[in-house]
Amino acid sequence: MTRPVVPVRSCEVLIAGAGPVGLMLTVQLRRYGVRVVLAEQLDEPTGESRASQLNARTMEILDECGLLADFGPAPCERIGHFGGLPLDVGGVDSPYAGLWKVPQFRTESVLARRAVRAGVRIRRGHRVRAAVPEGDRVVVTVDGPSGPVRLRCRYLVGCDGGRSTVRELAGIAFPGTDADRRLYRADVAGIDVPNRRFERTSAGLAVAARRPDGVTRVMVHEFSRPAGVPDEPPPFAEVVAAWRRVTGEDIAAGTPLWLDSFGDGSRLADRYRAGRMLIAGDAAHVHMPIGGHALNVGLHDAVNLGWKLAAVVRGRAVPGLLDSYGTERRPVAARVIADVDAQALLQLGGPEVEPARELVRELLDLPGVSARIADALSGVDVRYDVGADGGEHPLLGRRLPHEVLDTAAGPVPVAGLLRDGDPLLIDLSGPASGSVERDWAPWAGYVRRVPAAVRPGSALAGLPAVLVRPDGHVVAVSGAPRTALERWCGPPAQHPLVSINGGSHG
Repeated sequence: MTRPVVPVRSCEVLIAGAGPVGLMLTVQLRRYGVRVVLAEQLDEPTGESRASQLNARTMEILDECGLLADFGPAPCERIGHFGGLPLDVGGVDSPYAGLWKVPQFRTESVLARRAVRAGVRIRRGHRVRAAVPEGDRVVVTVDGPSGPVRLRCRYLVGCDGGRSTVRELAGIAFPGTDADRRLYRADVAGIDVPNRRFERTSAGLAVAARRPDGVTRVMVHEFSRPAGVPDEPPPFAEVVAAWRRVTGEDIAAGTPLWLDSFGDGSRLADRYRAGRMLIAGDAAHVHMPIGGHALNVGLHDAVNLGWKLAAVVRGRAVPGLLDSYGTERRPVAARVIADVDAQALLQLGGPEVEPARELVRELLDLPGVSARIADALSGVDVRYDVGADGGEHPLLGRRLPHEVLDTAAGPVPVAGLLRDGDPLLIDLSGPASGSVERDWAPWAGYVRRVPAAVRPGSALAGLPAVLVRPDGHVVAVSGAPRTALERWCGPPAQHPLVSINGGSHG
């Protein structure tokens, strides 16, 4: 007998998927008091490590959002890689240069706790099944433990992975390529094998990294094996056999804690929005997990989308603001996919790629080349087309450098100025601040203005003012920022919106 559908409930934003991306988006929306329902099909968190590192830009974002302290201390490695070739990322211009070793389950746990503290109930065992646009709402049917539930929301966001149901319901195409190469990955307890960093043998590639808790992460690829990647995790015996063929070692006595296989296929959604349905993270882009890009890019999607969606829900957005989410983030994903595809060729190709590997190895010794790739791996190279006044200034569209500014309250790190989630106008004009202040005045209830002075060597030196979006990206560097204020901060002279944290959020 079919169970009856419960009466329709309502919310402002329904998010499908309580992985790191869905949780980060939830946290961002709650900063502005948006009513969120978070639906997750799994009954419990997986507890799997999966992605294991956060890059410099992610660490900056966590600091800007006041989340970094919740993570506690984390090991940091200076040396990353490009296609298995060593790459120094410790010289990136960031206080968090390097790759920070944080397993995915820890990231999920921290974000879940913050979401719950913000008043969100994570509805586990709930899967989105249908979505029908109705005027200015989307009516979504969710299958839950007690039967179907109907939710009427203003926006539906799919953070539900590479096989996203929301993406399919929205009719968003997901073109790309299937895998040509396969790699096994497993966390194994009770084995004693040498640590390996992308060791190539005549038969394939092997990686082994022993964690402080004694568990070893192994990865193995065979040059001669077929490419198909199954939907289910591989049997441990299959991983053991592949490891033996590539390294000559036997890990059969170990206890597998997590098993996975993946290939070098990649897909990119042709758009990130279809009306009132949007996608983020793996729902929008998938690729081989090389260099820790996937998790970090997904978190950055959530931060870009969060403040924009909140502004729309709260009536503070100008037309086109929400569309800028896709126009800004999709090119970033396309570039990452191209980068990862190049790395996969170098890392998983057989003996035929050795000449190319040798050439890339030599190129990485050139400071300009290594710096460019290190910036990309660290996520600090992103530059959006913000259509700003100020011409071609190198800061426009980029994230605000993490410096210390001198203010009336004393020295303040940039991250501290961004923590309340408001747009930020840094007034550097000193005694001649009249024009900056006049332009800013109609937005005084929403945009935070901070008179400040820079220190020697600052990237902001010589600028009269810098307007920064809530996601930390610079959109104006002139002493007359009114045009940028209108574009990114909505109409002037509106009442501010109060967030659940007591700040002023429009």
